[in-house]
Amino acid sequence: MKNEFFVTGKLVDIVNRKMFNAQVHIKNGKIEEIIEIEQEQGMFILPGFIDSHVHIESSMMIPSSFARAAVQHGTIATVSDPHEIANVLGIPGVEFMIQNSKKVPFKFFFGAPSCVPATSFETSGASINSTDTEKLINNPDIHYLAEMMNFPGVIFNDSEVHLKIASAIKAHKPIDGHAPGLKGEDLKKYAAAKISTDHECSTYDEAIEKINLGIKIQIREGSAAKDFENLFPLVKSHPGNIMFCTDDCHPNDLIKGHINKIVSRAIYKDADIYDVLNAAIKNPIEHYKLNVGLLQKGDFADFILVKDLKDFDVVKTYINGNLVFDNGQVLINKIEEKPINNFNCEKISQKDILVSESKGKVNVIVAKDGDLLTQKLVTEPKIANGEVVVDLERDILKIVIVNRYKKSQPVVGLIKNFNLKSGAIAGSIAHDSHNIIAIGTNDFDIVEAINTIIDNKGGIVACNGKQKVHLKLEVAGLMSTEEANEIAKNYEKVNALAKELGSTLTAPFMTMAFMTLLVIPELKIGDKGLFDVSKFEFTTLFT
Repeated sequence: MKNEFFVTGKLVDIVNRKMFNAQVHIKNGKIEEIIEIEQEQGMFILPGFIDSHVHIESSMMIPSSFARAAVQHGTIATVSDPHEIANVLGIPGVEFMIQNSKKVPFKFFFGAPSCVPATSFETSGASINSTDTEKLINNPDIHYLAEMMNFPGVIFNDSEVHLKIASAIKAHKPIDGHAPGLKGEDLKKYAAAKISTDHECSTYDEAIEKINLGIKIQIREGSAAKDFENLFPLVKSHPGNIMFCTDDCHPNDLIKGHINKIVSRAIYKDADIYDVLNAAIKNPIEHYKLNVGLLQKGDFADFILVKDLKDFDVVKTYINGNLVFDNGQVLINKIEEKPINNFNCEKISQKDILVSESKGKVNVIVAKDGDLLTQKLVTEPKIANGEVVVDLERDILKIVIVNRYKKSQPVVGLIKNFNLKSGAIAGSIAHDSHNIIAIGTNDFDIVEAINTIIDNKGGIVACNGKQKVHLKLEVAGLMSTEEANEIAKNYEKVNALAKELGSTLTAPFMTMAFMTLLVIPELKIGDKGLFDVSKFEFTTLFT
Protein backbone atom coordinates (compact mmCIF):
# COMPACT_ATOMS: atom_id res chain seq x y z
CA MET A 1 0.00 0.00 0.00
CA LYS A 2 1.21 3.46 -0.86
CA ASN A 3 1.09 5.64 2.25
CA GLU A 4 -0.19 8.59 0.25
CA PHE A 5 -1.83 8.90 -3.17
CA PHE A 6 -4.64 10.62 -5.08
CA VAL A 7 -7.60 9.28 -7.05
CA THR A 8 -9.71 11.43 -9.36
CA GLY A 9 -13.20 10.82 -10.71
CA LYS A 10 -16.83 11.82 -10.37
CA LEU A 11 -17.49 11.17 -6.69
CA VAL A 12 -20.84 9.70 -5.70
CA ASP A 13 -21.49 11.03 -2.19
CA ILE A 14 -24.25 8.74 -0.90
CA VAL A 15 -24.25 10.38 2.54
CA ASN A 16 -25.06 13.86 1.22
CA ARG A 17 -26.82 12.58 -1.92
CA LYS A 18 -24.79 14.48 -4.48
CA MET A 19 -22.18 13.94 -7.22
CA PHE A 20 -19.23 16.12 -8.14
CA ASN A 21 -15.86 15.92 -9.87
CA ALA A 22 -13.28 15.33 -7.19
CA GLN A 23 -9.73 14.51 -6.27
CA VAL A 24 -9.60 12.15 -3.30
CA HIS A 25 -6.49 12.33 -1.14
CA ILE A 26 -5.70 9.02 0.61
CA LYS A 27 -3.11 8.86 3.37
CA ASN A 28 -2.25 5.88 5.60
CA GLY A 29 -5.36 3.99 4.52
CA LYS A 30 -7.85 6.78 5.20
CA ILE A 31 -9.50 9.63 3.33
CA GLU A 32 -7.34 12.64 4.13
CA GLU A 33 -9.18 15.16 1.96
CA ILE A 34 -11.79 15.40 -0.78
CA ILE A 35 -11.24 18.32 -3.15
CA GLU A 36 -13.89 19.38 -5.65
CA ILE A 37 -12.39 20.07 -9.10
CA GLU A 38 -13.75 21.62 -12.28
CA GLN A 39 -12.40 19.20 -14.84
CA GLU A 40 -15.08 16.71 -15.95
CA GLN A 41 -14.24 13.12 -14.99
CA GLY A 42 -15.27 9.95 -16.80
CA MET A 43 -14.83 7.38 -14.03
CA PHE A 44 -17.15 7.25 -10.99
CA ILE A 45 -15.89 6.86 -7.42
CA LEU A 46 -18.24 5.39 -4.83
CA PRO A 47 -18.03 3.40 -1.59
CA GLY A 48 -17.61 -0.37 -1.92
CA PHE A 49 -20.59 -2.74 -1.80
CA ILE A 50 -21.59 -4.88 1.18
CA ASP A 51 -23.43 -8.20 1.21
CA SER A 52 -25.62 -7.74 4.29
CA HIS A 53 -26.25 -11.45 4.84
CA VAL A 54 -24.25 -14.29 3.34
CA HIS A 55 -23.02 -17.75 4.17
CA ILE A 56 -19.51 -17.80 2.70
CA GLU A 57 -19.65 -21.60 2.74
CA SER A 58 -22.34 -21.58 0.02
CA SER A 59 -19.82 -20.15 -2.42
CA MET A 60 -17.88 -23.41 -1.87
CA MET A 61 -14.84 -21.20 -1.23
CA ILE A 62 -12.92 -20.54 1.95
CA PRO A 63 -13.10 -16.85 2.99
CA SER A 64 -9.75 -15.87 1.47
CA SER A 65 -10.80 -17.24 -1.93
CA PHE A 66 -14.24 -15.64 -1.61
CA ALA A 67 -12.53 -12.28 -1.08
CA ARG A 68 -10.49 -12.71 -4.28
CA ALA A 69 -13.72 -13.33 -6.21
CA ALA A 70 -15.86 -10.65 -4.56
CA VAL A 71 -13.50 -7.67 -4.95
CA GLN A 72 -13.74 -8.07 -8.72
CA HIS A 73 -17.37 -6.94 -8.41
CA GLY A 74 -16.71 -4.10 -5.97
CA THR A 75 -17.70 -5.94 -2.80
CA ILE A 76 -15.43 -4.88 0.04
CA ALA A 77 -17.26 -6.35 3.06
CA THR A 78 -19.71 -9.05 4.06
CA VAL A 79 -21.93 -9.68 7.05
CA SER A 80 -21.20 -13.38 7.24
CA ASP A 81 -23.00 -16.09 9.18
CA PRO A 82 -20.68 -19.15 9.63
CA HIS A 83 -23.73 -21.23 10.47
CA GLU A 84 -22.98 -23.95 7.92
CA ILE A 85 -19.49 -24.87 9.09
CA ALA A 86 -20.63 -24.50 12.71
CA ASN A 87 -23.20 -27.26 12.16
CA VAL A 88 -20.40 -29.51 10.97
CA LEU A 89 -17.55 -28.57 13.32
CA GLY A 90 -18.92 -26.25 16.01
CA ILE A 91 -16.80 -23.41 17.40
CA PRO A 92 -13.57 -24.71 15.76
CA GLY A 93 -15.34 -24.24 12.42
CA VAL A 94 -16.21 -20.63 13.26
CA GLU A 95 -12.61 -20.04 14.34
CA PHE A 96 -11.36 -21.51 11.05
CA MET A 97 -13.44 -18.98 9.10
CA ILE A 98 -12.24 -16.05 11.21
CA GLN A 99 -8.57 -16.99 11.08
CA ASN A 100 -8.57 -17.63 7.33
CA SER A 101 -10.39 -14.34 6.70
CA LYS A 102 -7.72 -12.39 8.56
CA LYS A 103 -5.10 -13.47 6.04
CA VAL A 104 -6.50 -11.20 3.31
CA PRO A 105 -7.30 -7.46 3.06
CA PHE A 106 -11.10 -7.84 2.99
CA LYS A 107 -13.66 -6.89 5.64
CA PHE A 108 -15.47 -9.96 6.93
CA PHE A 109 -17.90 -9.37 9.80
CA PHE A 110 -18.83 -12.73 11.28
CA GLY A 111 -21.77 -13.49 13.55
CA ALA A 112 -22.29 -16.05 16.30
CA PRO A 113 -24.43 -18.89 14.90
CA SER A 114 -27.61 -18.98 16.98
CA CYS A 115 -29.08 -22.32 15.91
CA VAL A 116 -26.56 -25.15 15.95
CA PRO A 117 -28.21 -27.51 15.43
CA ALA A 118 -31.08 -25.66 13.78
CA THR A 119 -33.51 -28.11 15.38
CA SER A 120 -33.36 -31.23 17.52
CA PHE A 121 -35.05 -33.15 14.71
CA GLU A 122 -31.85 -33.89 12.78
CA THR A 123 -28.28 -34.97 13.53
CA SER A 124 -25.60 -32.32 13.21
CA GLY A 125 -21.86 -32.60 13.67
CA ALA A 126 -21.79 -30.20 16.61
CA SER A 127 -23.85 -28.03 18.90
CA ILE A 128 -23.46 -24.51 20.26
CA ASN A 129 -25.39 -23.90 23.46
CA SER A 130 -26.18 -20.64 25.24
CA THR A 131 -22.93 -20.76 27.25
CA ASP A 132 -20.94 -21.16 24.03
CA THR A 133 -22.94 -18.36 22.43
CA GLU A 134 -22.17 -15.97 25.27
CA LYS A 135 -18.45 -16.64 24.87
CA LEU A 136 -18.68 -16.13 21.12
CA ILE A 137 -20.77 -12.98 21.29
CA ASN A 138 -18.18 -11.34 23.56
CA ASN A 139 -15.40 -12.12 21.10
CA PRO A 140 -14.40 -8.86 19.32
CA ASP A 141 -14.26 -10.83 16.05
CA ILE A 142 -18.00 -11.57 16.39
CA HIS A 143 -20.26 -8.67 15.45
CA TYR A 144 -23.84 -9.91 15.85
CA LEU A 145 -26.04 -12.86 16.77
CA ALA A 146 -26.67 -14.64 13.50
CA GLU A 147 -30.08 -15.54 12.14
CA MET A 148 -32.47 -16.80 14.79
CA MET A 149 -34.07 -19.58 12.77
CA ASN A 150 -35.78 -21.12 15.76
CA PHE A 151 -38.68 -18.68 15.72
CA PRO A 152 -40.96 -21.15 17.56
CA GLY A 153 -38.38 -21.10 20.36
CA VAL A 154 -38.57 -17.32 20.49
CA ILE A 155 -42.37 -17.26 20.44
CA PHE A 156 -42.87 -20.03 23.00
CA ASN A 157 -40.13 -18.82 25.36
CA ASP A 158 -37.55 -21.57 24.98
CA SER A 159 -35.03 -20.81 27.73
CA GLU A 160 -31.92 -21.66 25.67
CA VAL A 161 -33.07 -19.47 22.80
CA HIS A 162 -33.75 -16.51 25.06
CA LEU A 163 -30.43 -16.90 26.87
CA LYS A 164 -28.68 -16.58 23.49
CA ILE A 165 -30.71 -13.49 22.66
CA ALA A 166 -30.01 -12.00 26.08
CA SER A 167 -26.25 -12.40 25.61
CA ALA A 168 -26.41 -10.41 22.36
CA ILE A 169 -28.54 -7.68 23.94
CA LYS A 170 -26.13 -7.44 26.87
CA ALA A 171 -23.19 -7.13 24.45
CA HIS A 172 -25.06 -4.43 22.46
CA LYS A 173 -24.84 -6.46 19.27
CA PRO A 174 -27.70 -6.77 16.74
CA ILE A 175 -29.75 -9.94 16.32
CA ASP A 176 -30.53 -11.28 12.85
CA GLY A 177 -33.87 -12.89 12.10
CA HIS A 178 -35.15 -15.73 9.96
CA ALA A 179 -38.94 -16.03 9.99
CA PRO A 180 -40.49 -17.04 6.66
CA GLY A 181 -44.22 -16.36 6.57
CA LEU A 182 -44.45 -15.37 10.23
CA LYS A 183 -47.23 -12.85 10.88
CA GLY A 184 -49.77 -11.55 13.36
CA GLU A 185 -49.30 -12.01 17.10
CA ASP A 186 -46.47 -14.51 16.63
CA LEU A 187 -44.53 -11.98 14.56
CA LYS A 188 -45.10 -9.33 17.23
CA LYS A 189 -43.58 -11.65 19.85
CA TYR A 190 -40.66 -12.36 17.56
CA ALA A 191 -39.99 -8.66 16.94
CA ALA A 192 -40.39 -7.85 20.65
CA ALA A 193 -37.41 -10.14 21.33
CA LYS A 194 -35.23 -7.47 19.62
CA ILE A 195 -34.93 -9.37 16.33
CA SER A 196 -33.67 -6.67 13.98
CA THR A 197 -33.60 -8.12 10.44
CA ASP A 198 -35.23 -10.67 8.16
CA HIS A 199 -34.00 -12.03 4.82
CA GLU A 200 -36.80 -14.56 4.32
CA CYS A 201 -39.58 -12.29 3.05
CA SER A 202 -41.05 -13.42 -0.23
CA THR A 203 -43.94 -10.93 -0.56
CA TYR A 204 -44.27 -7.17 -0.26
CA ASP A 205 -47.07 -7.42 2.32
CA GLU A 206 -45.01 -9.72 4.52
CA ALA A 207 -42.13 -7.26 4.38
CA ILE A 208 -44.32 -4.28 5.26
CA GLU A 209 -45.74 -6.04 8.32
CA LYS A 210 -42.21 -6.73 9.54
CA ILE A 211 -40.98 -3.22 8.77
CA ASN A 212 -43.88 -1.77 10.77
CA LEU A 213 -42.58 -3.76 13.76
CA GLY A 214 -39.08 -2.31 13.40
CA ILE A 215 -37.46 -5.13 11.45
CA LYS A 216 -35.09 -4.27 8.58
CA ILE A 217 -35.67 -6.27 5.40
CA GLN A 218 -32.75 -7.80 3.52
CA ILE A 219 -33.80 -8.18 -0.10
CA ARG A 220 -32.30 -11.48 -1.15
CA GLU A 221 -31.18 -12.46 -4.62
CA GLY A 222 -29.09 -15.61 -4.35
CA SER A 223 -28.56 -18.77 -6.34
CA ALA A 224 -31.68 -20.55 -5.07
CA ALA A 225 -33.90 -17.97 -3.37
CA LYS A 226 -34.67 -14.97 -5.57
CA ASP A 227 -36.89 -12.34 -3.96
CA PHE A 228 -35.76 -9.18 -5.75
CA GLU A 229 -38.71 -8.87 -8.12
CA ASN A 230 -41.34 -9.29 -5.39
CA LEU A 231 -39.59 -6.98 -2.94
CA PHE A 232 -38.25 -4.33 -5.32
CA PRO A 233 -41.13 -1.91 -4.52
CA LEU A 234 -39.57 -1.53 -1.06
CA VAL A 235 -36.65 0.31 -2.66
CA LYS A 236 -39.04 3.13 -3.50
CA SER A 237 -41.47 2.89 -0.58
CA HIS A 238 -39.12 2.12 2.34
CA PRO A 239 -35.53 2.87 1.24
CA GLY A 240 -34.28 3.39 4.79
CA ASN A 241 -35.48 -0.03 5.95
CA ILE A 242 -33.84 -2.31 3.41
CA MET A 243 -30.50 -3.90 2.57
CA PHE A 244 -29.34 -6.15 -0.27
CA CYS A 245 -27.98 -9.66 0.28
CA THR A 246 -27.34 -12.94 -1.50
CA ASP A 247 -27.66 -15.34 1.48
CA ASP A 248 -26.38 -18.26 -0.59
CA CYS A 249 -24.38 -17.66 -3.76
CA HIS A 250 -22.90 -20.56 -5.72
CA PRO A 251 -19.44 -20.18 -7.30
CA ASN A 252 -20.63 -20.01 -10.90
CA ASP A 253 -22.85 -17.06 -9.98
CA LEU A 254 -20.25 -15.27 -7.85
CA ILE A 255 -17.65 -15.15 -10.61
CA LYS A 256 -20.22 -13.38 -12.84
CA GLY A 257 -21.38 -10.73 -10.37
CA HIS A 258 -22.40 -9.99 -6.82
CA ILE A 259 -24.16 -7.07 -5.11
CA ASN A 260 -23.24 -4.87 -8.07
CA LYS A 261 -25.68 -6.86 -10.22
CA ILE A 262 -28.54 -6.32 -7.76
CA VAL A 263 -27.74 -2.61 -7.74
CA SER A 264 -27.71 -2.54 -11.54
CA ARG A 265 -31.12 -4.27 -11.75
CA ALA A 266 -32.63 -1.71 -9.39
CA ILE A 267 -31.20 1.19 -11.39
CA TYR A 268 -32.55 -0.25 -14.64
CA LYS A 269 -35.96 -0.32 -12.95
CA ASP A 270 -35.65 3.47 -12.45
CA ALA A 271 -35.07 3.48 -8.71
CA ASP A 272 -33.38 6.50 -7.14
CA ILE A 273 -29.63 5.92 -7.29
CA TYR A 274 -28.99 7.11 -3.74
CA ASP A 275 -31.74 4.91 -2.31
CA VAL A 276 -30.27 1.93 -4.16
CA LEU A 277 -26.68 2.60 -3.11
CA ASN A 278 -27.73 3.16 0.49
CA ALA A 279 -29.38 -0.27 0.49
CA ALA A 280 -26.16 -1.76 -0.86
CA ILE A 281 -23.74 0.21 1.33
CA LYS A 282 -24.86 2.74 3.94
CA ASN A 283 -27.80 0.89 5.51
CA PRO A 284 -25.81 -2.24 6.44
CA ILE A 285 -22.89 -0.14 7.71
CA GLU A 286 -25.18 1.78 10.02
CA HIS A 287 -27.30 -1.17 11.12
CA TYR A 288 -24.37 -3.43 12.03
CA LYS A 289 -22.03 -0.57 13.02
CA LEU A 290 -19.43 -1.81 10.55
CA ASN A 291 -15.95 -0.35 10.50
CA VAL A 292 -16.25 0.44 6.80
CA GLY A 293 -15.71 3.77 5.05
CA LEU A 294 -18.46 5.76 3.33
CA LEU A 295 -16.09 7.91 1.27
CA GLN A 296 -16.17 10.78 3.74
CA LYS A 297 -13.21 12.71 5.13
CA GLY A 298 -11.56 10.68 7.90
CA ASP A 299 -13.14 7.39 6.76
CA PHE A 300 -11.21 4.28 5.88
CA ALA A 301 -10.41 4.35 2.16
CA ASP A 302 -12.91 1.67 1.13
CA PHE A 303 -14.11 2.57 -2.36
CA ILE A 304 -14.43 1.47 -5.96
CA LEU A 305 -14.13 2.97 -9.41
CA VAL A 306 -16.78 2.04 -11.99
CA LYS A 307 -17.24 2.89 -15.64
CA ASP A 308 -20.88 3.96 -15.32
CA LEU A 309 -23.82 4.07 -12.93
CA LYS A 310 -25.94 1.59 -14.86
CA ASP A 311 -24.03 -1.67 -15.17
CA PHE A 312 -21.53 -1.01 -12.34
CA ASP A 313 -18.68 -2.84 -14.01
CA VAL A 314 -15.80 -2.39 -11.59
CA VAL A 315 -12.41 -1.09 -12.69
CA LYS A 316 -10.64 -0.72 -9.34
CA THR A 317 -11.37 -1.75 -5.75
CA TYR A 318 -9.66 -0.28 -2.69
CA ILE A 319 -9.91 -1.56 0.90
CA ASN A 320 -8.23 0.46 3.65
CA GLY A 321 -6.32 2.20 0.89
CA ASN A 322 -5.04 -1.10 -0.53
CA LEU A 323 -5.62 -1.56 -4.24
CA VAL A 324 -7.04 -5.10 -4.26
CA PHE A 325 -8.44 -5.22 -7.79
CA ASP A 326 -7.10 -3.34 -10.79
CA ASN A 327 -8.44 -3.59 -14.36
CA GLY A 328 -9.12 -7.31 -14.29
CA GLN A 329 -6.24 -8.27 -12.01
CA VAL A 330 -6.86 -9.46 -8.45
CA LEU A 331 -4.12 -8.19 -6.13
CA ILE A 332 -5.01 -10.34 -3.10
CA ASN A 333 -2.64 -13.27 -2.63
CA LYS A 334 -3.97 -16.84 -2.74
CA ILE A 335 -3.86 -18.42 0.70
CA GLU A 336 -2.87 -22.07 1.10
CA GLU A 337 -5.01 -23.61 3.83
CA LYS A 338 -5.07 -27.03 5.49
CA PRO A 339 -8.60 -28.52 5.30
CA ILE A 340 -10.62 -29.44 8.39
CA ASN A 341 -13.52 -31.88 8.25
CA ASN A 342 -15.97 -34.11 10.11
CA PHE A 343 -16.95 -37.27 8.21
CA ASN A 344 -17.65 -40.61 9.87
CA CYS A 345 -19.96 -42.87 7.90
CA GLU A 346 -19.81 -46.05 5.85
CA LYS A 347 -20.83 -46.77 2.28
CA ILE A 348 -24.38 -47.92 1.63
CA SER A 349 -25.91 -50.54 -0.68
CA GLN A 350 -29.10 -50.62 -2.77
CA LYS A 351 -30.88 -52.73 -0.17
CA ASP A 352 -30.43 -49.87 2.32
CA ILE A 353 -32.76 -47.62 0.34
CA LEU A 354 -35.53 -50.05 -0.60
CA VAL A 355 -39.05 -48.98 0.46
CA SER A 356 -41.52 -51.82 0.98
CA GLU A 357 -45.12 -51.44 -0.15
CA SER A 358 -47.59 -50.37 2.54
CA LYS A 359 -51.24 -49.40 2.65
CA GLY A 360 -52.32 -45.87 1.90
CA LYS A 361 -51.13 -42.90 -0.10
CA VAL A 362 -47.71 -41.24 0.22
CA ASN A 363 -46.53 -37.77 1.22
CA VAL A 364 -44.41 -36.25 -1.55
CA ILE A 365 -42.19 -33.17 -1.20
CA VAL A 366 -42.92 -30.67 -3.99
CA ALA A 367 -39.89 -28.48 -4.65
CA LYS A 368 -40.21 -24.98 -6.13
CA ASP A 369 -37.67 -23.34 -8.42
CA GLY A 370 -36.09 -20.23 -6.91
CA ASP A 371 -37.82 -20.75 -3.56
CA LEU A 372 -36.89 -22.43 -0.28
CA LEU A 373 -40.53 -23.19 0.47
CA THR A 374 -41.97 -26.55 -0.54
CA GLN A 375 -45.47 -27.97 -0.77
CA LYS A 376 -46.90 -31.35 0.17
CA LEU A 377 -48.55 -33.66 -2.35
CA VAL A 378 -50.57 -36.65 -1.11
CA THR A 379 -50.87 -39.23 -3.89
CA GLU A 380 -50.87 -42.90 -4.77
CA PRO A 381 -47.36 -44.40 -4.98
CA LYS A 382 -46.04 -46.40 -7.88
CA ILE A 383 -45.48 -50.01 -6.81
CA ALA A 384 -43.35 -52.68 -8.49
CA ASN A 385 -42.44 -56.08 -7.02
CA GLY A 386 -43.80 -55.06 -3.65
CA GLU A 387 -41.68 -51.91 -3.45
CA VAL A 388 -42.28 -48.18 -3.85
CA VAL A 389 -40.41 -47.09 -6.97
CA VAL A 390 -39.69 -43.93 -8.91
CA ASP A 391 -42.50 -42.68 -11.14
CA LEU A 392 -40.85 -40.85 -14.05
CA GLU A 393 -44.16 -40.14 -15.79
CA ARG A 394 -45.34 -38.10 -12.81
CA ASP A 395 -41.84 -36.85 -11.97
CA ILE A 396 -41.84 -38.47 -8.52
CA LEU A 397 -38.26 -39.39 -7.62
CA LYS A 398 -36.52 -40.90 -4.62
CA ILE A 399 -34.79 -38.60 -2.12
CA VAL A 400 -32.34 -40.18 0.32
CA ILE A 401 -30.61 -38.76 3.41
CA VAL A 402 -27.54 -40.43 4.96
CA ASN A 403 -26.17 -39.35 8.34
CA ARG A 404 -22.53 -38.49 7.70
CA TYR A 405 -21.50 -38.22 11.35
CA LYS A 406 -22.23 -41.80 12.42
CA LYS A 407 -23.41 -45.09 10.94
CA SER A 408 -27.19 -44.96 10.59
CA GLN A 409 -29.97 -46.28 8.40
CA PRO A 410 -30.66 -43.98 5.43
CA VAL A 411 -33.99 -42.15 5.32
CA VAL A 412 -35.92 -42.41 2.05
CA GLY A 413 -38.68 -40.13 0.79
CA LEU A 414 -40.24 -39.00 -2.47
CA ILE A 415 -39.86 -35.67 -4.24
CA LYS A 416 -41.37 -33.91 -7.25
CA ASN A 417 -40.25 -31.15 -9.64
CA PHE A 418 -36.59 -32.08 -10.10
CA ASN A 419 -37.51 -33.62 -13.47
CA LEU A 420 -34.54 -35.97 -13.67
CA LYS A 421 -35.14 -38.50 -16.45
CA SER A 422 -32.12 -40.66 -15.63
CA GLY A 423 -29.26 -40.88 -13.14
CA ALA A 424 -28.91 -39.18 -9.78
CA ILE A 425 -27.39 -36.18 -8.04
CA ALA A 426 -25.99 -35.98 -4.51
CA GLY A 427 -24.10 -33.68 -2.16
CA SER A 428 -22.77 -33.13 1.35
CA ILE A 429 -24.32 -29.65 1.39
CA ALA A 430 -27.72 -30.17 3.00
CA HIS A 431 -28.93 -27.35 5.22
CA ASP A 432 -28.51 -27.13 8.07
CA SER A 433 -26.78 -30.19 9.46
CA HIS A 434 -25.12 -31.08 6.15
CA ASN A 435 -25.70 -34.78 6.05
CA ILE A 436 -25.55 -36.47 2.64
CA ILE A 437 -28.53 -35.91 0.35
CA ALA A 438 -29.31 -37.58 -2.98
CA ILE A 439 -32.15 -37.45 -5.50
CA GLY A 440 -32.40 -39.92 -8.32
CA THR A 441 -34.29 -42.02 -10.80
CA ASN A 442 -32.91 -45.42 -9.82
CA ASP A 443 -31.31 -47.07 -6.80
CA PHE A 444 -28.04 -47.97 -8.54
CA ASP A 445 -27.19 -44.36 -9.42
CA ILE A 446 -28.43 -43.02 -6.08
CA VAL A 447 -26.11 -45.38 -4.21
CA GLU A 448 -23.22 -44.64 -6.57
CA ALA A 449 -23.65 -40.90 -6.03
CA ILE A 450 -23.84 -41.22 -2.24
CA ASN A 451 -20.80 -43.50 -2.05
CA THR A 452 -18.78 -41.11 -4.20
CA ILE A 453 -19.50 -38.37 -1.64
CA ILE A 454 -18.41 -40.70 1.17
CA ASP A 455 -15.19 -41.66 -0.68
CA ASN A 456 -14.29 -37.99 -1.11
CA LYS A 457 -15.48 -36.98 2.39
CA GLY A 458 -17.61 -34.26 0.85
CA GLY A 459 -18.64 -32.72 -2.43
CA ILE A 460 -21.35 -32.73 -5.06
CA VAL A 461 -21.83 -35.32 -7.79
CA ALA A 462 -24.02 -36.15 -10.78
CA CYS A 463 -23.93 -39.61 -12.32
CA ASN A 464 -25.68 -41.76 -14.88
CA GLY A 465 -24.42 -45.32 -15.22
CA LYS A 466 -20.74 -45.05 -16.15
CA GLN A 467 -20.89 -41.26 -16.58
CA LYS A 468 -19.95 -39.41 -13.38
CA VAL A 469 -18.79 -35.88 -12.59
CA HIS A 470 -17.99 -34.62 -9.11
CA LEU A 471 -16.59 -31.60 -7.27
CA LYS A 472 -14.61 -32.41 -4.14
CA LEU A 473 -15.30 -30.21 -1.10
CA GLU A 474 -12.61 -31.17 1.37
CA VAL A 475 -13.18 -28.37 3.89
CA ALA A 476 -16.01 -29.54 6.17
CA GLY A 477 -17.68 -31.14 3.15
CA LEU A 478 -18.75 -27.60 2.21
CA MET A 479 -15.82 -25.78 0.65
CA SER A 480 -12.80 -26.34 -1.56
CA THR A 481 -9.32 -24.86 -1.17
CA GLU A 482 -9.18 -24.27 -4.94
CA GLU A 483 -9.59 -20.86 -6.54
CA ALA A 484 -12.95 -19.39 -7.54
CA ASN A 485 -12.59 -19.99 -11.28
CA GLU A 486 -11.51 -23.61 -10.79
CA ILE A 487 -14.36 -24.32 -8.36
CA ALA A 488 -16.83 -22.60 -10.66
CA LYS A 489 -15.58 -24.57 -13.69
CA ASN A 490 -15.94 -27.90 -11.90
CA TYR A 491 -19.28 -26.88 -10.43
CA GLU A 492 -20.53 -26.00 -13.92
CA LYS A 493 -19.53 -29.46 -15.14
CA VAL A 494 -21.51 -31.17 -12.39
CA ASN A 495 -24.43 -28.78 -12.85
CA ALA A 496 -24.37 -29.34 -16.63
CA LEU A 497 -24.66 -33.09 -16.18
CA ALA A 498 -27.58 -32.60 -13.78
CA LYS A 499 -29.29 -30.58 -16.52
CA GLU A 500 -28.44 -33.25 -19.11
CA LEU A 501 -30.10 -35.78 -16.84
CA GLY A 502 -33.25 -33.71 -17.19
CA SER A 503 -33.40 -31.26 -14.28
CA THR A 504 -35.23 -28.08 -15.23
CA LEU A 505 -34.37 -26.23 -12.02
CA THR A 506 -32.25 -23.09 -12.23
CA ALA A 507 -29.89 -24.37 -9.52
CA PRO A 508 -30.65 -28.06 -8.84
CA PHE A 509 -27.88 -28.56 -6.27
CA MET A 510 -28.79 -25.42 -4.33
CA THR A 511 -32.47 -26.35 -4.35
CA MET A 512 -31.66 -29.91 -3.27
CA ALA A 513 -29.56 -28.59 -0.39
CA PHE A 514 -32.62 -26.88 1.11
CA MET A 515 -34.86 -29.95 1.06
CA THR A 516 -33.44 -30.79 4.50
CA LEU A 517 -34.02 -27.35 6.03
CA LEU A 518 -36.56 -28.32 8.66
CA VAL A 519 -37.47 -24.76 9.65
CA ILE A 520 -38.90 -23.67 6.28
CA PRO A 521 -42.37 -25.00 5.35
CA GLU A 522 -44.03 -27.12 4.22
CA LEU A 523 -42.64 -30.65 3.93
CA LYS A 524 -38.93 -31.45 4.34
CA ILE A 525 -36.75 -34.46 5.13
CA GLY A 526 -33.85 -35.08 7.52
CA ASP A 527 -31.69 -37.96 8.67
CA LYS A 528 -34.33 -38.86 11.29
CA GLY A 529 -37.33 -38.85 8.96
CA LEU A 530 -39.88 -36.90 6.96
CA PHE A 531 -40.81 -33.63 8.68
CA ASP A 532 -44.01 -31.57 8.54
CA VAL A 533 -42.73 -28.04 9.18
CA SER A 534 -46.22 -26.55 9.40
CA LYS A 535 -46.96 -28.79 12.40
CA PHE A 536 -43.28 -28.85 13.48
CA GLU A 537 -43.35 -32.60 13.92
CA PHE A 538 -42.30 -35.79 12.16
CA THR A 539 -44.65 -37.41 9.71
CA THR A 540 -44.52 -40.65 7.72
CA LEU A 541 -44.04 -41.49 4.06
CA PHE A 542 -47.32 -43.43 4.00
CA THR A 543 -50.44 -41.62 5.15
